[in-house]
Amino acid sequence: MDPAVTTPATPPTNPGPSGAVLAARNGVAVVFALNGLAVATWFARVPAIRDGLGLSPGRLGLLLLALSLGAILAMPTAGLVAQRLGAARAVAASTLLVALGLIIAGFSAGVAVSLPGVAVGLFALGYGSGTCDVAMNVEGAAVERRLGWTVMPRFHAAWSLGSVAGAGLGAGAARLGVPVAVHLGVLAALVLGGTLLGARAFLPVEPDTAGASTGRRRLLAAWREPRTLLIGLLVLAAAFAEGSANDWLAVAFVDGYGFSEAAGAAVFGVFVVGMTLGRTVGTVALDRWGRGPVLTTTILLAIVGAGLAVLAGSGPVAVVGVALWGIGASLGFPVGMSAAADEEEHAHVRVSVVAVIGYTAFLAGPPLLGLLGDQVGTLRALLVVPLLLLPTLLLVPAARPPVAGGTGAPARAGSAEPTG
Repeated sequence: MDPAVTTPATPPTNPGPSGAVLAARNGVAVVFALNGLAVATWFARVPAIRDGLGLSPGRLGLLLLALSLGAILAMPTAGLVAQRLGAARAVAASTLLVALGLIIAGFSAGVAVSLPGVAVGLFALGYGSGTCDVAMNVEGAAVERRLGWTVMPRFHAAWSLGSVAGAGLGAGAARLGVPVAVHLGVLAALVLGGTLLGARAFLPVEPDTAGASTGRRRLLAAWREPRTLLIGLLVLAAAFAEGSANDWLAVAFVDGYGFSEAAGAAVFGVFVVGMTLGRTVGTVALDRWGRGPVLTTTILLAIVGAGLAVLAGSGPVAVVGVALWGIGASLGFPVGMSAAADEEEHAHVRVSVVAVIGYTAFLAGPPLLGLLGDQVGTLRALLVVPLLLLPTLLLVPAARPPVAGGTGAPARAGSAEPTG
């Protein structure tokens, strides 16, 4: 070809994310789904375990605290573990602990009939799940940055779908009379094997040049950052709005509206569907309008929906409120995790801090609403949800990305806020 002859210049095209990033996205979704499957597998068999151990409601509540305590104790250092080992290894190690916890709890409940043994298994399940939660959210945020569009809510939707599958498999196992030890053991092996395969697709581990002392200093510094703490409070409110429905919605509709137990379970299903829908469709809204407007809108939906669910006075209208509540509560938790991880260098420690603050809702929420329900009824007690969410609207600006060019992360699609 004559070197003097040139072809017209063509504008460069955006090649899009690499195959490795897309594979990592799929791997993270698998890990989220299997983590939800593991946790739901335990909760699906709680009635059988309660009956097998002959536990009163009070003793069962104390037993379940072992799970929450394990998760809360794991989270303060989970970010450092993920930073030192890399997200893939942290997820693999923590899921091994999750699997062991399920096996120990199942064997102790169904074979040994040992309450302390079940408590040990639950603590291991909680500790492993808490560590995995932080590590997979850190990896999800890293994948989101490299993709250039919002995907974190869809990872959390995968967790919800995994929990629905766990509940369904648990119901089937209970109906078929599958022993608890066998059920939990088989699911533990499935969760561990699938998670190891999913984690293999995670992004390559970058060298950790920070020593242990530097990591601890960053963790302590994160606990003094106003933005990180405000995001944590936002996630706390979102977790309370979600956890309250998980724990009490079915009971509230049975007691407050006279629904049957099956209908009460179906109402909870409406909430889960709303959550999954919000997390699936919400990614498009976040990329188009930004975190601030979308979070404000969804929180308002949750306030209206929860209020309607309690005050409607009519069962069908209250169910509509439950659907709005589910959609409205869907984005606070995943968007808060994305916001905590905006700056990759500090993502591990900030996600740990936000997770610790947020998960206290799952620890304190059930007994708080239970005590209030003793006074005013379970349905009326749920009015705490919209009352808590109202001041949460003031926290929404904290979730906006840091200013580009300052201390914040580079701007990316899905994180920019409209300025006009």
